[in-house]
Amino acid sequence: MARAAVIIIGNEILSGKFADENARFLIGELRQLGVELGRITIIPDEVDDIAETVPRVAARFDAVFTSGGVGPTHDDVTMAGVARGFGTSVVRHPALEARLREYYGDRLTDSHLRLAEVPDGAELVHGDDQVWPVIAYRNVYILPGVPSLFRRKFLSIRERFRSRPFFTARIYVMADEAAITTDLDRVVAAHPQVAFGSYPRFEETEYRVLLTVESHDREAVARAAGDLAAALGAAVVRVEDGAPPADP
Repeated sequence: MARAAVIIIGNEILSGKFADENARFLIGELRQLGVELGRITIIPDEVDDIAETVPRVAARFDAVFTSGGVGPTHDDVTMAGVARGFGTSVVRHPALEARLREYYGDRLTDSHLRLAEVPDGAELVHGDDQVWPVIAYRNVYILPGVPSLFRRKFLSIRERFRSRPFFTARIYVMADEAAITTDLDRVVAAHPQVAFGSYPRFEETEYRVLLTVESHDREAVARAAGDLAAALGAAVVRVEDGAPPADP
């Protein structure tokens, strides 16, 4: 099972100047791809924080996506933080420099050339965009924080991360959550290969609890959902069969 993490880098997110949009976007995208999202972390634009956080998270997950701190200004320190964290240096990538020189021509400045600085050993991942690649260092994909650019960059390499789809069955129950825990616990113990969720809904009139049963194995979901519905009996309002989310 592929597992991923997201690291949001930006004082503007922590201060509330801007609301994060990129983690929310990735939650949906990774779900559709069948990738389990196991961590979302928000840290400031500080080299030491980036250097400590990124390698630690990268060691635990198959892929890590960073958002923010990529650009020509004083607070764009993600490349330096990633490089320090992995014990390497920041270098100017010749292929990126050539593209910047071609794109900006006579307008090129030293600030523009900062966009060619990457951790030494970084990979240029092109995906669908053959002009402006995503920078990857090992299993860390370094993306810009501007939401429109973040989306465009991720979508260009999206298929690189496709895994087995998730299947989720939903069981709607007209009962208090505390009243169903004994039956729920028994079914959960009998189906360790699937994940169960229990979510009370106080504002609904048709049901009181939404139960979910989830796995990459559709038959396992069907068996577990059937057992759970049978255990809860007349309290079940309806059952929705598991299906993977549709691509947009």
